Amino acid sequence: MEQNSHGFDIIASRQFSEWQASVGASIAFTTYRSGEFFLLGLNADGTIGAFERTFDRCTGVGAFPKQRSLILATRYQLVRFDEVPKTRTYELQDALFAPHQTWITGDLDVRDIAILPEGLPIFVSTLYSCVATVSSGFSFKPLWHPSFINRLAPEDCCHLNGMALENGRPRYVTMVAASNIAQGWRDRKADGGVVWDIATQTPLAEGLSIPHSPRLHAGRLWLLNSGTGELGFIEPQGSPFRPVVFVPGFARGLAIIGRHAVVGVSLPRDQTGFRGLVLERTLQARGAEPRCGLIVVDLETGDIVAWLRIGKGVREIFDVAILTGVRNPALIGFRTNEIEQIVSIDDDERWRRA
Repeated sequence: MEQNSHGFDIIASRQFSEWQASVGASIAFTTYRSGEFFLLGLNADGTIGAFERTFDRCTGVGAFPKQRSLILATRYQLVRFDEVPKTRTYELQDALFAPHQTWITGDLDVRDIAILPEGLPIFVSTLYSCVATVSSGFSFKPLWHPSFINRLAPEDCCHLNGMALENGRPRYVTMVAASNIAQGWRDRKADGGVVWDIATQTPLAEGLSIPHSPRLHAGRLWLLNSGTGELGFIEPQGSPFRPVVFVPGFARGLAIIGRHAVVGVSLPRDQTGFRGLVLERTLQARGAEPRCGLIVVDLETGDIVAWLRIGKGVREIFDVAILTGVRNPALIGFRTNEIEQIVSIDDDERWRRA
């Protein structure tokens, strides 16, 4: 167990740090209501290094290794962090990220984030039921919305929440119900979930329970069926959802590296718990309590190979991203004067050789 000055505890299985070392990557995840943005890496002695910054209602996060960048969604803006030369303060880390660009969007309830081939961020706006991008002089530019949504309004009709890209373009999205009524999805949480094929404008799969985080990987569309607590997949040519593993908590946030998936799991938000969901009955049947943390799953066997739990004030994981090739990252935020000292120069020969 790791205790720290920020007031949260981290408890991890022995295999978690071993797994991180084996894949040569670190993990970023957001916590939404508690406002923490975490980077999990490995210290020099092989123990887990947890780096935390606070951002108001941080939701979606995307990691982009080609650009050596992260994009984080907060209450009313997107923030792009780029890797910069390390300072003495961060000599123990192998990568330092600093904010270089922000887009003021207003409250869009941004979920999954990616980067288009043109270099612009693309994201899911749950509040406006659409896939969108940034636009100079505007809060956002809608690019696609489900065919049953007949007006662009902040009504969160279908709870559009996840996006999977194919060849750099959005191809599949997840939603809790195909509703065109404000907050209408809340009446269909148990069985109204849909995976929608953007190319054909038709459902790829229906009858799911609060699906989240679709990811195309190795010829399959992986996703979280959050209302049942399952990670599974759908064949892109069309098939029923096939569960691979049950995880103990509300599953949201999925990142895949090689044959392994990292799944975020959360506690219930209020005293109603997971009422009316299969997840509640399955937890009871297995004699298990829900967790808040990360679960590492072997996609080939369905085995849980490592896990991490986080407590003391953190109740939910919102989104998860993997930083490939980074062992122990750090990140500069806006709440200290550190950002004043972080200056990187385009075409700096010393930096390019490092």
